[in-house]
Amino acid sequence: MGVYNQYQTFLETFYKNTKLLAILVDPDKFDSSQAAVFLRNIPAETTHIFVGGSTVEPGQTDVLVKELKLVTSKPIILFPGDYTQITESADALLFLSLLSGRNPEYLVGQQVKAIGMLQETDLEVISTAYLLIDGGSESAVSRVTQTKPMVQSDVQAIVDTAKAGEMMGAKLIYLEAGSGAKYPVDPKIISEVKKKIDIPIIVGGGIRSQEQKQLAYDAGADMVVMGTVFENNNTTQLS
Repeated sequence: MGVYNQYQTFLETFYKNTKLLAILVDPDKFDSSQAAVFLRNIPAETTHIFVGGSTVEPGQTDVLVKELKLVTSKPIILFPGDYTQITESADALLFLSLLSGRNPEYLVGQQVKAIGMLQETDLEVISTAYLLIDGGSESAVSRVTQTKPMVQSDVQAIVDTAKAGEMMGAKLIYLEAGSGAKYPVDPKIISEVKKKIDIPIIVGGGIRSQEQKQLAYDAGADMVVMGTVFENNNTTQLS
C-alpha cells in the first residue's frame, strides 16, 4: 500500500539539488522469478523501482510488484501504459497525461477509466505531465498511443508544453525519449525546461551509460530513469 510520502521525496530532491535514480521494469519483458537476481545487479545508488510498459497483459503488473516487494524495500512506483496496469500493491502511481500528443484517449481518457479502481486503493497518485521526445527510433509509446514524438530541435515547443503541464496542475514533468531510443533527451532541452518550471523533472529513454546519466543530472534532471540497459542484467556500462 502507498504510504503517501513519495512525492515528498521528489520535492526534497528538487529543493536540496540531490538526485534520484529509478530502474524501470517492464512486466511484459521480465521474469518475476528472477527479481532477486535482477535487484542485486542494479546500481547501488538506485532509489526507486518503476514498473510499467506499453503493452502488458492484465494481472502481470500486480504479480511483478508483489514479487519485487518480497525482495526489496525500495519504493515501487507504477509507470503504466494504460489503466489496466494499476495495482494497489505498489507505493505510488504516476498519473500520466501525454501532453506531447493530441490523442484524447491518453490526454484524459485512460485517466477517467482509472478512477473507479483508484478510489478503492491507497495508492499515492502523482499527477505527471508526460512528454514523448524523439529518440531516433519509433517507440512502443508512439505506436500504442498513435502520437508523434516531439522533435528535439524544437526546444521552445517542448519548453512551452512542459510549462503548460505545470500550469495545468502537474506535480512532475517527465521527458521521455522512449524505450530503446537510439539517443536520450538532449541536455539542452532538459536545461531549458529546468529554467522555466518550478516542479521536479524526470528524464528517461536511451540513457545507457554513466556519462549520459550524469549529463542529464547536470542539465537539471531531478530523477533519471534507466531500463533497457538492465533488461538482460547488463550493468557493465555503469560499473
